[in-house]
Parts: sequence; C-alpha cells; structure tokens
Amino acid sequence: MLIYKIFRAPEWQHLAETGQTDGAPIDLADGYIHFSTATQAEETAAKHFAGAEGLILAAVDAAPLGDDLKWEVSRGGAEFPHLYRPLRLEDVTWHEDLPLVDGAHVFPDRMS
Repeated sequence: MLIYKIFRAPEWQHLAETGQTDGAPIDLADGYIHFSTATQAEETAAKHFAGAEGLILAAVDAAPLGDDLKWEVSRGGAEFPHLYRPLRLEDVTWHEDLPLVDGAHVFPDRMS
C-alpha cells in the first residue's frame, strides 16, 4: 500500500539533497512524520496546504517501514499513517509536482 506525504519545495529539496528528513515543522512538533492515504490526501491538501503552490507529492510504500509506521486516530476519527523515524529518500517510490489549478491541488491519476 502506498501512503503519501505532501512537501513544500524547500522541504523536498532538503530531502533530495541530504537523503533524509525529520519532516515539516508540524512533524517536528508532533514527534512523527504525517502521511495520508490516497483517500485522505486531497482533504489533507485542502486543510493544511490551501492555496499553496510549488508542492511535491511523494508516494511511499508502507510495508518496508515496518514497526516505525503507526496507524493512529486523527482527523474525524480516521486512522492516519505516522512515521516514527526519519524519512529517507530511498523510502520514496515516486514523487510528482502537485499543481494548483483554480484554487485546488490536482493529484496524479496514478493515485487511483
């Protein structure tokens, strides 16, 4: 199963250059890296990245993350994937730009 992380451009650049990241400021504050499932990603973008341009969507295979990935209840009682270790560039299966069109982020077809 693929899970998804939305990055601002500087956050993605840091991961690409250093090979790992502890996440965005909210991830650092919460002590884990926030991910979304395919069905949760659009709501995550709308809630936390409304109007933001220059975003990158990264897909990560959940299985190799093992016990470092926990499914925890969050927004609306839904379980969200949380990673309790740095995300490594090698964990990323694929990434794409997440364009903003008419005020909404357009997700890639390969997510469905």
